[in-house]
Amino acid sequence: MRGWHSLFAALLLLLPVAAVPAQAQRLYSVTVAVAFDRQALRPVLVEGTADQTSGRPVSVDDPVRIASISKLVTTLGVLRLVDAGVLDLDRDVSDYLHWPLRHPQFPDRPITLRLLLSHRSGLTDGADYIIPLGETIRQRLADPRAWDPQHGPSGYGGDDWFHYTNLNFPVVASVMEAATGERFDRLMQDLVMKPLGLSACYNWSGCNGAAAASAVVLYRPDGSVARDDLKGALPACPVVVNAGQPCNLDAYTPGWNGALFSPQGGLRISMNDLARIGRMLARGGRGFLSPASYAALVTPRWRFNGRNGVGEYGEPDGFFCAYGLGLQLIGNHMQGCHDDPFGDGVARIGHPGEAYALRSGLWLDPKTGRGIAFFTTAVPDEGGKGKSAFSAAEEDVLQRAR
Repeated sequence: MRGWHSLFAALLLLLPVAAVPAQAQRLYSVTVAVAFDRQALRPVLVEGTADQTSGRPVSVDDPVRIASISKLVTTLGVLRLVDAGVLDLDRDVSDYLHWPLRHPQFPDRPITLRLLLSHRSGLTDGADYIIPLGETIRQRLADPRAWDPQHGPSGYGGDDWFHYTNLNFPVVASVMEAATGERFDRLMQDLVMKPLGLSACYNWSGCNGAAAASAVVLYRPDGSVARDDLKGALPACPVVVNAGQPCNLDAYTPGWNGALFSPQGGLRISMNDLARIGRMLARGGRGFLSPASYAALVTPRWRFNGRNGVGEYGEPDGFFCAYGLGLQLIGNHMQGCHDDPFGDGVARIGHPGEAYALRSGLWLDPKTGRGIAFFTTAVPDEGGKGKSAFSAAEEDVLQRAR
């Protein structure tokens, strides 16, 4: 049966994309969901083949590139440094970077970690957030396209503008590195992964060979590989390098390029481990974050009023309606908001992810402590909108996982 499955998959790869029927697309889809509360974890959906070449079925312990949920986990690392007295959420990050970071149109407004983590810094993704080894975050931020010319850092004179921006998090990682003298990937192991007992890592740095052998390969709906076809081995180089350049991290100076290990989207983690993070949050961060840091994480720093912010693609879409620090609040009952993929009107906290045909989510109801960690793959980029601003694929997982 598994041999026929692999043969059918190979034949489908020969078809034009438009010719791949819906039932064939589902062949490449993998879905894993783990429910949790304050005491326990419970797998509720485990479906599909993690690696089409080997026919290996997916499990709740298989690591996957979880996309923007990485931002929430990066924020946990920041808050651990805040609790240790190493970082201050409201200090000018120029003090940590040792060079002046300023919005070119608003040079009198300091930029802080609180603004970066809540997407209110004035940065955009216009200059790209992938910065190869050998280049620096300072060079990238000198590009005028990195900044919103109309909106500066928020909280000054009543200005409160939200622009969901991946580039905020390479800046955050650079601050973490500059303040500690340690690389981001290693910091996250010490600050988050080891204390929570997680087998997880950014860009595969810090994960072992067993994790690589159980990686979830991300496929597009037509069966082509989108990411992480590791063939059982860790990648030779965990960072982006320009063509012809060596992958020499020994010469890297911490703080120069926090983009290297993809703090905005490069976390590889299983759903069992992601649910463990959810369980910690459901407990109010007890034993991991101070009460003050947990409150800073989940308290909305921005709320949509119909005209004060845009999503990743530069327009209000009803998807982002309230945001804390690296954490989204959904289920808001405000005009113009369509941020309830559960469809039950319950307010939840967490973060979504979307990249390489994957959709993911870590969501919990802080009142009951119940939540879910999930991903689903081979989701078409075009179409597939659900009843909310989330995709139909996400809504389907959440309905079936109940």
